[in-house]
Amino acid sequence: MFLRAGVVIIMVAALVGLAIAAAAQDKASDNMQILRDKIKADKKLLVATNMELTDSEAKGFWPIYEEYQKELMAINQRIGEMIESYAADYRAKSLTDEKAKKLIDELIAVEQAEAAMKGTYAPKLAKVLPQVKVARYLQIENKIRALVKYELAGAVPLAQ
Repeated sequence: MFLRAGVVIIMVAALVGLAIAAAAQDKASDNMQILRDKIKADKKLLVATNMELTDSEAKGFWPIYEEYQKELMAINQRIGEMIESYAADYRAKSLTDEKAKKLIDELIAVEQAEAAMKGTYAPKLAKVLPQVKVARYLQIENKIRALVKYELAGAVPLAQ
């Protein structure tokens, strides 16, 4: 229950963040940082609530979590850049086969990077958590990502 409500809050905040970023670059930088910090704190609370960590597990988990989030932010940045590029071409009706191919290649590269990141972090997490909690954390991340991707899929029009 906590996971679903929290994910919806994070998802809406993330989408608002993307919209704000696209609308105003310079003035929004301070506001965007505040929004990013809020999303980050909300997500961390959501994870903490759903992970049910012991004190010992938490001591090892949170530094790895922070590393993971930093790498995930870089992936999110790439996704945001893809969306901005596509949106500009969509609005201008200038999406060519060449541009579409570049977007496809970047989409595949981003998905591969995200999968590789999970493969890198699962063993790190397993050093500080039981496998069941590693699976639980990856499930939480997957659910959050799935909901965000679902919302983005509804917001981003099909290529023309």
